[in-house]
Amino acid sequence: MQQLTELFPIIFVIVAAIIAVVIAVIVVQAVANARAVRRAGHNPLTVQADLATRLLDSQALSGARSTEERLDALDRMRDERSISDDEYREARARVLSSH
Repeated sequence: MQQLTELFPIIFVIVAAIIAVVIAVIVVQAVANARAVRRAGHNPLTVQADLATRLLDSQALSGARSTEERLDALDRMRDERSISDDEYREARARVLSSH
């Protein structure tokens, strides 16, 4: 038991050093991430909220549109002359073949 008590200060210093290294790595990583986000033109304090908001506002999480909805959208684009008749026929064929 006496040997263990003699080793305690050494073990304590080793464990404290390991904890200090882990904390230093975490801080360096957080600073590097914040710099990268700032260089990209975003606020590092709100980047997660910005991404979540953008994802929730997008169509990424919505279910796939039905065939009828996709065909209706094609009809609207053709009526508005957003797409040519050839593009309409090709897109309609793709929609129907994916059904």
